[in-house]
Amino acid sequence: MKRFTGIAGRLTAGVILFGLLLGAVCSTVGYIEFTAVLEQQYNDSAYEIAETAREILNPDKFEQYLETGRTDEEYDNILAILDTLTDAANVTFIYVAKVSGDYRTLTYIYDTVNSDTEFERYPLGYTASDLDEKHTENVVKIMTKGGRAEKYLYSYSKESGAHTTAAIDVKNSDGKIIAMLCVEKPMTRLEAARNTYVLHVILWTLTAIVLFIIVYSVILRRGIIKPIKTLTKEAERFAKTNLPSGEPINIRQKDEVGILARAVEKMETDIARYTENLTVITAEKERVNTELSVATRIQANMLPSIFPAFPNRKEFDIFATMNPAKEVGGDFYDFFMVDERHLAIVMADVSGKGVPAALFMVIGKTLIKDHTWPGKDLGSVFDEVNELLCESNSEGLFITAFEGVLDLVSGEFRFVNAGHEIPYICKKNGKFEPYKIRAGFVLAGMEGMRYKCGEMQLEAGDKIFQYTDGITEAANVRMELYGMDRLTAVLGENSDLPPGELLPAVKRDIDNFVGEAPQFDDITMLCLEYRARMEALS
Repeated sequence: MKRFTGIAGRLTAGVILFGLLLGAVCSTVGYIEFTAVLEQQYNDSAYEIAETAREILNPDKFEQYLETGRTDEEYDNILAILDTLTDAANVTFIYVAKVSGDYRTLTYIYDTVNSDTEFERYPLGYTASDLDEKHTENVVKIMTKGGRAEKYLYSYSKESGAHTTAAIDVKNSDGKIIAMLCVEKPMTRLEAARNTYVLHVILWTLTAIVLFIIVYSVILRRGIIKPIKTLTKEAERFAKTNLPSGEPINIRQKDEVGILARAVEKMETDIARYTENLTVITAEKERVNTELSVATRIQANMLPSIFPAFPNRKEFDIFATMNPAKEVGGDFYDFFMVDERHLAIVMADVSGKGVPAALFMVIGKTLIKDHTWPGKDLGSVFDEVNELLCESNSEGLFITAFEGVLDLVSGEFRFVNAGHEIPYICKKNGKFEPYKIRAGFVLAGMEGMRYKCGEMQLEAGDKIFQYTDGITEAANVRMELYGMDRLTAVLGENSDLPPGELLPAVKRDIDNFVGEAPQFDDITMLCLEYRARMEALS
């Protein structure tokens, strides 16, 4: 079955079908042209006989013969000559007839029949009616205009076979058309010639197909089919082993098949090399992913993530989250007790993404915490941190940061801002509103910068919300930004929630806005609620 469904079988079938179609078209066109030429020749020959027969007639006596129904010696002599002409010219009929007014009835005057046929002669005065439409059209032409018919008549019957009819007018001495003379000539030799022609075309077509198949088997199979089968086997082998054979494919033709063979050889080598490289790259990528996974866990462990963070402290509640855009992020938050009565919070964003930003984040977080001491001015903290970061900043990174320290006894909240987003403040039983403060220069941006500390007074029940720009710059599929207006709205709707419930509500609103769009930046936020004043230490 494969032999007939493969490319060789399809080519063979195509050659056979094309040959048969070509033979049929050639036979049909040749048959039509050949038949038309021979039929015309036969008809011209019949007209020549008709014109010869007309010369021996005496049309002036036709009415007399038809009225009396009797013949005379001249009639008999003419009839005998027409009989002789019929046999000599090898025609089937020669007849002369008068045509009725409606052109559909013939009244015979002369009628001759070839002696080699079994037909009987029509006597003088015999009437034939109901002529077929095609015959009538020719009769009308002859009887009205004279000359030959518009089209030659072709007829076929089982008794007499194929015939062509030549019909001309017969005029009396006054030039009036009074009768019609017809000669019916057999076309048996034409039929035989046509049949022989068709048979020869079929035989030659079949012979050409056989010869073409032989040539195909010898030349095409050797030059195309065999090389293609070789390439197919090599492709199947390579698909199973995925290894080059080590030997060149034995096809050295310079045509398209040869080019294809050399391309397959190169493809096998390239794929094998690519597969080998891909294996190495995949292993390396898995190693990097493993290391990034470890880095993610390390970074997560560096940020306070156990809540409630200070279960024994009733003076405040705090909650924070960080969702990195990549495996590791550049945002960070922190909160810690500076001493027994002071709580510090930090929110920062490192420029850039990925591992470099994460490493710089570790340095920045560590420096800020290490330099935050009891009673130390927060501006001085950032002054010192900025100088240290500038010394080891070969990558040109910088940090926007916000740090605040809450005095749990007095409610005084001191803060310093290095180019970071302004915080939101919610007074007791009120709504979150942005608290406009002066933004200083970023950390690690320039040496010698000086930062100023600000302060505000918090009462029991007040809250502080701080965040990074990953929230306001979150974009949906239409590249619309989340923005501060939407953040202000969602914070206002949820102002009465504690920090542990407020941050998830904000994150849900961000997710609903972003939808299917990818996350481009880290999303980090922190909320501190000052619940009650701490009793002063003695």
